[in-house]
Amino acid sequence: MKMLGVKTLLLVLILSVMLASMVTEAASGNKVKRVKPRKPVKPVQELLTCKSRRSKCFMKRIKCPVECPKVKPKNPKDKACFLDCYSPKCEAVCKSRKPNCNGPGAACYDPRFIGGDGIVFYFHGKSNEHFTLISDSDLQINARFIGLRPEGRTRDYTWIQALGLKFGYHNFTLEATKAEKWDDNVDHLKLTHDGTELYIPEGDSSEWSSAKGDIQVERTSTTNSLTITIHDLAEISVNVIPVSEGDSKIHNYQIPSNDSFAHLEVQFRFFGLSSNVEGILGRTYRPDFENPAKPGVAMPVIGGDDKYKASSLLATDCALCVFSPDGTKDEHDSLMMEYGMLDCKGGGNGITCKK
Repeated sequence: MKMLGVKTLLLVLILSVMLASMVTEAASGNKVKRVKPRKPVKPVQELLTCKSRRSKCFMKRIKCPVECPKVKPKNPKDKACFLDCYSPKCEAVCKSRKPNCNGPGAACYDPRFIGGDGIVFYFHGKSNEHFTLISDSDLQINARFIGLRPEGRTRDYTWIQALGLKFGYHNFTLEATKAEKWDDNVDHLKLTHDGTELYIPEGDSSEWSSAKGDIQVERTSTTNSLTITIHDLAEISVNVIPVSEGDSKIHNYQIPSNDSFAHLEVQFRFFGLSSNVEGILGRTYRPDFENPAKPGVAMPVIGGDDKYKASSLLATDCALCVFSPDGTKDEHDSLMMEYGMLDCKGGGNGITCKK
């Protein structure tokens, strides 16, 4: 009986030890393991080189900001890296790839311009006629206006439907094609280069360049948005949009049911305009220009229909046009303006800009 009692006691002790061991292992398994958080992956910032001989930043290698490390971000809504060769700091900056209607060089709405001096003004023009926006010795940009005049109105409501560009002996046109009913998924851009119609596949970042590389076109969304770059002269961001039902009601446009009045939203950036530049928008970049439009006025209108009317989209025959492909621009007279980098705040007519 004693031997049986000892064996029983030993068995109980062994089982107790095994149980304690199991409890210890279970407890250790429940401990929270501290894992060091992974360090965030730093985006690869692209390096850009300024290739404009007109710029003091010529051939300098400049890194994109961390906030916008890529020239062509995967998400077209993200801001892109842009090398501003004409900035005094020779820096890359972040900017939207779409037109900023509240920024300098903008031409949007009915149509409302923001000049190189940062002042908002309107130029109404007339429907189905052409007007010169920019005329310099080496660059001409005309616009075709479309519009309508409801009964009882004394002037046309107008929008920019097409642009005609001349640089050297080359020309380029882009226009918003007519759309009875607007559909964002349908492309309404028609392009030509030196008289030949261009086809650029739909899709963000789809590109085309001329044989000499003096002009490049890049889509900035799948349809209806693009950027045109004319080497050393200009960068033009374009959207095609309709006149919305809401805007039609607010402004009493009386847009018909069979035409959405597809038109352009545009923002220009110019590189080295001369001090003699002309045009509805161009004159606002002249150092001696005194803008008669007063900030804060509901609709400050600047005239010039007679001075800037052209006979066609690619004509250079306006009364004050100065385009001359055979002429040479005095490099000392070029205005290396940083108007594209003006800091603009506000909306409507309450926009204020400062360098």
